[in-house]
Amino acid sequence: MDQKTTEIGNEGDGARAERNSGQDARKRQADAREVEDRSSPPTPVIYAVVRKLGEEEMARPAISLWWSGFAAGLSISLSLLAQAILQSRLPDAPWRPLIADFGYCVGFIVAILSRQQLFTENTITAVLPVLAEFDFGNVVKLVRLWCIVFVANMAGALCAALFFDLTPVFEPGLKQEMLNISLHIQNHGWPEMLFKAIAAGFLMAALVWMLPGAEAAQFQVIAMMTWLIVAGGLMHIVAGGVEAFMLVLDGAVGWGAMLAQFGLPVLFGNIIGGTALFALLAYAQVMREI
Repeated sequence: MDQKTTEIGNEGDGARAERNSGQDARKRQADAREVEDRSSPPTPVIYAVVRKLGEEEMARPAISLWWSGFAAGLSISLSLLAQAILQSRLPDAPWRPLIADFGYCVGFIVAILSRQQLFTENTITAVLPVLAEFDFGNVVKLVRLWCIVFVANMAGALCAALFFDLTPVFEPGLKQEMLNISLHIQNHGWPEMLFKAIAAGFLMAALVWMLPGAEAAQFQVIAMMTWLIVAGGLMHIVAGGVEAFMLVLDGAVGWGAMLAQFGLPVLFGNIIGGTALFALLAYAQVMREI
């Protein structure tokens, strides 16, 4: 009797140990899943996501790229409009520009979350596939994408500036506020404009790199990075293009001066900041892991 009782007790202990072992294994698996869910994506995963976006963009039909880029140019004009609305409604105080500058984020939020083609995003997304497989075909695709999207962005920005300048939708005071804000692109030399644009291009590329890991916080990431651009007095070719066109249409600056003093240095600076700096650094981080 005692021997049978002992054997039954041993079997019970073994079953309990097996159950406990199974529970511990399930708990470890659950903990591992939770750690994975809470962890940021590793760098090679982010690289793969951004590169895939670039490959998809380069493969899109020209007409799709054009209208998406044109829409982005229109959307970016909301930055100047929102900035002017906040500036005109806030009291004249030293902190007013810092708050009004949040209006600059609006156009970028609309364009990026709507997946519209914005030239300064393509300085990293479309460059990564070229760096991974550097051949003539990929270079041609990159140049094609850049040319179509840049021209479309500028066309959308010009149409928005024409709308702001020629239609009676907004009161004269708001239009004047938009012109006052636009004046910040003047009175800078070529080197200063170039380096301000390089910094803005780097921040835009960093924004694109951060989005895959941001998940539900994409709105905040876009707002933070674009606010830094305007609050730091940096230069963005598309958002600044709306401002430049407003000044030209108002007669404050000529087309040639706008192109020479703003367009060329800011365009080259955004490309350098997004491509030569950030894209190359991003690729260098993972080139031995892919």
